[in-house]
Amino acid sequence: MKIIVVGLGEAGRTLIRMLDASEHDICVIDRDARCVDAVTDKYPVNGVVGSGASAETLRKAGADTADVFIALTHTDEINLISCMQAKALGASKCVARLLMPDLVAEDEQLKEKYKIDYFVKPRADMADEIYKNIGLPGNIKLESFMNDEIYVIDLNPIGGCPLLGRNIAEIREEICPDMMIATAIRGKRVHTPKDNFVVKEGDNLYITVEREHLEEVLGKIGIRRSPSDSIVIVGGGITGAYLAEKLTADHRKLTILDDDLDRCRELMDLFPNAQITYAEGDITEVLEEEKVSKADAIVSLTDNDETNLVVSMFAWSKGIPSVITRVDRQVHVKLLHKVNIDITVSPTELTVSRIMRFISNMARPDEDEHVGIMEFIGDIRKF
Repeated sequence: MKIIVVGLGEAGRTLIRMLDASEHDICVIDRDARCVDAVTDKYPVNGVVGSGASAETLRKAGADTADVFIALTHTDEINLISCMQAKALGASKCVARLLMPDLVAEDEQLKEKYKIDYFVKPRADMADEIYKNIGLPGNIKLESFMNDEIYVIDLNPIGGCPLLGRNIAEIREEICPDMMIATAIRGKRVHTPKDNFVVKEGDNLYITVEREHLEEVLGKIGIRRSPSDSIVIVGGGITGAYLAEKLTADHRKLTILDDDLDRCRELMDLFPNAQITYAEGDITEVLEEEKVSKADAIVSLTDNDETNLVVSMFAWSKGIPSVITRVDRQVHVKLLHKVNIDITVSPTELTVSRIMRFISNMARPDEDEHVGIMEFIGDIRKF
């Protein structure tokens, strides 16, 4: 397929890396010539310097014959106009990233108006993923598919896990028939486990399960959610507000810390039942003053990876049961995974995995959503 990617930020560059092993014909567009040169020098892709909203730039990139056109700039309006221009030129399918809440709320109308086939909404999606994972231990992470009908459990079985030392046939017969271990990663090898495959500590398992059986399966594989009545969110930006809306609807005891005084005032109006704290100065001192070590869960969502790392390490050192960290740069995701600081969420990973799933489904139009799930598992292995 011919694929055009507009915007070479973290998500755009990661998407190109993920597509590198494919046989697709890829062209990238960015206003910064240095970004275009860096990508075209590293990968076998074509590049055009210019605005993705310009019809002339899109013609140079070949948008008139594009199978998939993907707009990933940091400006929603440019992404929308780029897709509109690409459709007018003849692009088959268009994908746009939306960041701002007011536009996310109008995604269905925008789809119709701009003829866009798929939106990725990393901030809203990230809040949704965090909400599903609050209270889970660090050796597990959930991702949902098919409107939350199917879940993928990303599990590192550790001491005491009833799966350890058992083969797939025993697990299915004796522990839980309502799940499927779709993939197992052992070292650098990837297995599609057969009945005689024995689960060992250090394996990375991807387990698929239907929503109605999720909590039952978690219990049977030895996973218990810790109580999460008291939650601290560090960073009250757009993602933090999405998450706070979900948590306050559940009547959780919520504390939000933010270093912008005006934003704190906005949050007080939005969430009158939450405790809003102006986090001025050293973040660890603020955390100590607010006695967050007594919280059931802490979610760090600032726009700064380093701050999020510090918050998470502080929470980890205090023994807070559930720690979830936003990480933008992939190098930091790998760092946190090495020290096992619980669950990380990455807007880049969410954006790219969803786009890869969309591309995979386009390449196999006659196959069902379960193909997308297996592709998702394959994509995670590449990050």
